[in-house]
Amino acid sequence: MKKILLPAFLLLSAASTAVAQQQPQFSHYGFNGMYLNPAYAGIKGQGEITAIGRSQYYGYDATFDSGGTLQTASLTASLPVAAIGGGLGIGIYRDKVAQLSTTNAQLSYSKHIKVGEGRLGIGVQAIFNNIYQGTYRFIDEGDVKIPREGSDQKFDAGVGAWYESDKLYAGLSFNNLFRSGYKFNSEVVGGKTAEYINENHAYLTAGYNIEASSSVVVTPTLLVKMVLPGKFGDNSKFAFKNNSYEVGARATFNERFWGGIGYRYDESFTGMAGLSFAKDNAMRVGLAYDLVAFNSDARALSSFEILLSYRLPKPGLLVRPAIRTPRYSF
Repeated sequence: MKKILLPAFLLLSAASTAVAQQQPQFSHYGFNGMYLNPAYAGIKGQGEITAIGRSQYYGYDATFDSGGTLQTASLTASLPVAAIGGGLGIGIYRDKVAQLSTTNAQLSYSKHIKVGEGRLGIGVQAIFNNIYQGTYRFIDEGDVKIPREGSDQKFDAGVGAWYESDKLYAGLSFNNLFRSGYKFNSEVVGGKTAEYINENHAYLTAGYNIEASSSVVVTPTLLVKMVLPGKFGDNSKFAFKNNSYEVGARATFNERFWGGIGYRYDESFTGMAGLSFAKDNAMRVGLAYDLVAFNSDARALSSFEILLSYRLPKPGLLVRPAIRTPRYSF
């Protein structure tokens, strides 16, 4: 296939039958379970709304074209629903990588089961993807693989499991199970159709709360994002180098302030800080900064992220329970 003239990092997501999209991920993954896993919906027993904005490789200069910074915005919400024995969740994100834009919407249901000291959620997810291809500039005139401006839409699905207790959480999920192909008209009239695939990913995440003192809780965290094998590239895609590995830890003080560090394998180090406020510390705001320390070619060295979230009050009883007294038991 002939080449498309774009910044070097965009070659990883150019439209072709051999190249696939990597989904965005966030440094605040420890606060963003609804984005990672449909089984998270309502698992904490109260509603949550979370918004994250990320600017990756901030200030990247592509030389040939202005800009190049990856922009991602995500909004998720979940709510426990006792009447259905679980929870519901919704989510939407928009990811822009130069001429390529993806808008993704999800609707999730999780069934909750009491397991030991915690609850296990089993979740399913309906997904809608809209992928837009902008205007590309060719090196070789007449390349039939260069897409003309346009978009394509597909429905997809995901599944997951999530365990949550006071000290431990762990989840495993799979999305884009249909691994749908997206087709765009060629820049060449009458040419072949340019094709694109939204990859099937698996997310494995976990965290554990350690009470370091009466006022400090330390939480080690883990996230592994795996690209699963499939018809476009087969098993060669499921390789160590194609996966993403993150470890980190944060300390929370008096249930209000936190700070943490993280490491993304073979890419960057992360620092984050935030605070909770308002009644019952329901409001939360956080900032994260990534410093690219490895493989910095065709990347800027910095990425920024902001987190805003709100926890709804725990649902109360609609009817007061009856008071039993022996006075009327004769």
